[in-house]
Amino acid sequence: MKRTVLEIVLALAMAGAAAFGYMSWKQVQGSKAAIEELTKTSEEATAKIEEAEKSAKAASEELEAMGKESEAASAKAGQFDAVKAGLSSGATLADLEAAYKKEKNLSPERLIGLATLRMLTKGAEDPGTIEAYKKALALSDWSNRKNTICAAQIGLAATGEKVEVMADCLPKGSPKMAEGHSKDDGHADHGKDDPHGKGAPAAKEDGHGKKDDAHAKKDEHAVEADAHSKDGEKTAEKPAEKHATPHWDYEGDMGPARWVKEFPTCGKGKKQSPLNIKGPFVKQRVDLAPAYKSAPLTMLNNGHTIQVNIPEGSKLRIDGIAYDLLQFHFHRPSEEQIDGKPMAMVAHFVHKSADGKLAVIGVLLKEGNENPNIKTLWSNLPPGEGPPVDVPSVTFNPASLLPKELDFWSYEGSLTTPPCTEGVRFFILRTPVNISKEQVNAFPFKLNARPVQPQNNREITISQAPGDAGWLRDAMAQATQENAPMAFEGVAKL
Repeated sequence: MKRTVLEIVLALAMAGAAAFGYMSWKQVQGSKAAIEELTKTSEEATAKIEEAEKSAKAASEELEAMGKESEAASAKAGQFDAVKAGLSSGATLADLEAAYKKEKNLSPERLIGLATLRMLTKGAEDPGTIEAYKKALALSDWSNRKNTICAAQIGLAATGEKVEVMADCLPKGSPKMAEGHSKDDGHADHGKDDPHGKGAPAAKEDGHGKKDDAHAKKDEHAVEADAHSKDGEKTAEKPAEKHATPHWDYEGDMGPARWVKEFPTCGKGKKQSPLNIKGPFVKQRVDLAPAYKSAPLTMLNNGHTIQVNIPEGSKLRIDGIAYDLLQFHFHRPSEEQIDGKPMAMVAHFVHKSADGKLAVIGVLLKEGNENPNIKTLWSNLPPGEGPPVDVPSVTFNPASLLPKELDFWSYEGSLTTPPCTEGVRFFILRTPVNISKEQVNAFPFKLNARPVQPQNNREITISQAPGDAGWLRDAMAQATQENAPMAFEGVAKL
């Protein structure tokens, strides 16, 4: 009996000890889990603190940088105030306006300078400031005058005019400049007065431009077209989406009929190009003397045409006045028509005189035998739309594309691409040059020609080469009607 009681007591003691041990083990496990949780929370807190310290350091550095920028901006503001104060009397503006008054046509760069000086002197609300900026924008092509166009757009935006500044005109990393607000309705739109355009840029002044500055010095086919790529068939069929606004094209919603919306001169000008060359013609003696030189080949596909940029040295003399050959480019089909019919293509040679006047020689290309000089060019087409491509291994002379006879039709016209600036003298050579059907089809654009424009009573003159019997026949006929001395005068002209 006593033994049984002891066994029961021992069993109870052992059970109690086991329960106590289990409870102690559970408590230890719970403490361990709590410690692990606290450790994890502590590590997360430490990471957050480190991240906060990094953010605080970055914010501090940014504030320091902003402080330096603020100091620089303050210094520039002080310089600007000093400039404005110095010009406030208006004497400098008056002197400049007096000097420019003697010149009939100011260049876009001079107009920008005049507009900026007027703004500094008379303020952004001055109508003359706005007019000068707008005129500079209208006269600038989108290819070779990017800086001028940017200055005009930024200037107009500063006056509160409706204009969207091209992204290329803004410093890298800067937000898009808000459009200017009209004083009438306070709303902005995408209107630009009449600039050019990839854009050119865009370049020299017959409508086609380089995109080097977006269209640098030799990119006058902003003065006529932007260029084409080897896969240009697709480019021509689908309007590119790479151009700075306002964009233009040869087909669709951005085609020639819509150019006037962004480029008023294209629709309102009275001396637009190209023309349908048809009689009656006015006879005229003009000495046309190209003196082109060989140079390493530089080609450009500017989104509207294929263009060849020409370094300094190639000249054209018109009655003794020298013009520099800037570039030549191509249209398909020919923009000029002869008695209502276009030719397969045309090459436009764009020239500029020292006083800024433009002259374009048009070489008509008719379908026929393969042209070895075109073959050279087509073999080195740029791979796609983009900046100029140098081909130093190939030397090319632009004169190789000219016919032997330089008889021509001539008229006063305009750029054949936006902004359609007038005052361009055209010489369309009467003798065409061959180009094969395969070469025409290899040109990257199926269509890049502006439709012919109204003649508006303009004279189309015709020049005959020395020795042409027509001159002698006409002189003799006139002499018979009037007096003999005129016959000798006619012969002397030969």
